[in-house]
Amino acid sequence: MEITASLVKDLRERTGTGMMECKTALIEAKGDIEEAISILRKKGLSAGAKKAHRATQEGLVGSYIHVGGKIGVLVEVNCETDFVARTPDFQHLVKDISMHVAASSPRFISRDEVTPQVLAAEREIYKDQAAKTGKPAQVVEKIVEGKVEKFYAECCLLEQPFVKDPAMTVQDLISSYIGKIGENIRIRRFARFVLGETAEEPQAG
Repeated sequence: MEITASLVKDLRERTGTGMMECKTALIEAKGDIEEAISILRKKGLSAGAKKAHRATQEGLVGSYIHVGGKIGVLVEVNCETDFVARTPDFQHLVKDISMHVAASSPRFISRDEVTPQVLAAEREIYKDQAAKTGKPAQVVEKIVEGKVEKFYAECCLLEQPFVKDPAMTVQDLISSYIGKIGENIRIRRFARFVLGETAEEPQAG
């Protein structure tokens, strides 16, 4: 059975697990979504779904200064308890996220933060580019949608390939830590500074 994007999305919504983990489970389950859910539960990866709505009022503000001192990052990552915030695992995650932001320069935390104005402007550019190919309208629309998804993957922190392991997204990384630590974790905001550039507003979650 073909593992379609909609099938992966369905499993992701039902389990709260990262996209790459869902795809792997579906391949292992030969497209059987219920079997894939069982596989994820056995691996402890779907635990994040039950914790996704828990309050995250503790955590850490982490920082990373790139070699040479020309790029700096501040990031706030929240968890449920101060105890977890002080664990080496959580501190390591915060450091990894800080390094990732420095390397990958995201504009938003998630696609929910992309404003209608930004999205409309991007769509207009993609539509103009696709229209020049001379292909039918329905094909042009599919091209535009594909480019929008690529835009999200490039500009949204949670959807970017994790810089240390491009096989997983940043969301996959966080989901794995939720399963490991046993608490909800969310990136609340970040700020990335580049020497000589105007400082951007911190991104809010």
